[in-house]
Amino acid sequence: MSDNSSGTSLSKGKLGTAGIVFFVVAAAAPLLGMTGAVPVAMFLGNGAGASGTYLAVGLLLALFAVGYSAMSQKVTNTGAFFAYVGRGLGRNAGVASAFASIVGYVTIQLAIYGFFGGVMALMVPGLPWYGWALVAWAVATLLSLFSVDIGSKVLGVLMILEVLVLVITALAILVQNAGSIDFVAAFSPDAILAGGVTGTAGIAIAFAFASFIGFEATAIYGEESKDPKRSVAKATFWAIGLITGLFAVVSLAMSTAMASYSNPNAPEGFPNEGLYGYIAEFGGLDPAIGLTNPAGVLQNMADVSLGGTWMSTIMGYLVLTSCFAGILAFQNAISRYFFAMGRGGILPASFANTNSSGAPKNGVILTSVLALVIMISFAAAGLDGIGNLFTWMSAITAVAIMFVEVLVSIAIMVYLRKDGTFNVWKSTIAPLLSAVGLAAGLYLLMSRFNLLGNLAAEGVDPTLPESAWMLSPMGWALVLSPFIAAVIGLVVAAATKNKRDLAADILS
Repeated sequence: MSDNSSGTSLSKGKLGTAGIVFFVVAAAAPLLGMTGAVPVAMFLGNGAGASGTYLAVGLLLALFAVGYSAMSQKVTNTGAFFAYVGRGLGRNAGVASAFASIVGYVTIQLAIYGFFGGVMALMVPGLPWYGWALVAWAVATLLSLFSVDIGSKVLGVLMILEVLVLVITALAILVQNAGSIDFVAAFSPDAILAGGVTGTAGIAIAFAFASFIGFEATAIYGEESKDPKRSVAKATFWAIGLITGLFAVVSLAMSTAMASYSNPNAPEGFPNEGLYGYIAEFGGLDPAIGLTNPAGVLQNMADVSLGGTWMSTIMGYLVLTSCFAGILAFQNAISRYFFAMGRGGILPASFANTNSSGAPKNGVILTSVLALVIMISFAAAGLDGIGNLFTWMSAITAVAIMFVEVLVSIAIMVYLRKDGTFNVWKSTIAPLLSAVGLAAGLYLLMSRFNLLGNLAAEGVDPTLPESAWMLSPMGWALVLSPFIAAVIGLVVAAATKNKRDLAADILS
């Protein structure tokens, strides 16, 4: 029987480099990041220096990609992160990283469900947020049971539309303001580090790292690619390059458009000029809860630079398709993690089964059941889709994925140094630098978790530099959840030590 119908193998040769890029860039949801995260990173962080911050974080992640891509040429496994950690640091560490990775991917999918449901409920009031989230859940579950190339085609169309909207808007702004582009204010080290890494610069860095979540999923699709040894490496660099370029250029256009803004009629106590005044007005600043409509910042710029409201209207709908693209991308990623864990003996062997389309059917079902149970729990508790599910889950994701990326960098260095195939740059220097940089970024993310997740201790203003690490009890529980999951993974690894090793069934 062919791989497609054997019931134990993912579909082979279905994805090229472009297909993998569609999945991972869609997972990063660039339009959602530009409309939701960038205005907040600018307003609470380092202002125009956010452009340089995104560029710097992208360069750091490119260092991570050097070793990651080299490792993908040695190990082709849909478990990616935990297969890499298992090869480099041992089976127990690999299983621990798998559990932390699952926390990261499940929570980001839940976050996007919450955002999608919340926005839809505002646009089409017929259903509550969880009603619309369940509609997206049903469609994503159905699509993820089909062949992976069908999903990549859907994501490809949605991703291209997102990128076009962002590029057209940015170019229109930059052309109209060509004489006032300030590269120094956007990209100089002083601008990037304005306020210090423990202050406003640290806030921007935390948001920048969070905006890249999803790019690392390239290796997950290695077994389904046409040329695993080359496609994953190329797709990783393409994904990082596209995400970095979009965030750096579009945020530069945004800060340029806002530089000359003035509003003498701004309410007393509100900023009334420049970048901060613009974001305060069009981002719906509420002194009690912060920006209530950050998407309004870029949408208003689009209206002004392109004339009329047609582009902001398109953006409004594409934010929703961006959300759905992210939901589908993570649905595929999570289910393939469960597939790899079933094949490696960590989960029951039934999770290593595929349907006639080559999709990991039991992994898809478990992914959907987890999402369904948690969404229903939030709805039953009367919690909000955006204010709670999106905010809390996205903050957990950033911590979980960066924690695992640090482990992966160390594991890659250990493995490649022993292997001896690659030069010292790929095997040692780049992975070491990425491990150090990512560890520093993880520290900043965790210290600012009260701001990212809106989980500050009672009476604490999370925007102040001295508020770092001041979390509510719920905040501490959530920020530590990826590490708790890793400990559980160690216990599971010990309990399954006599089963097949992580190296089983890894393709070469």
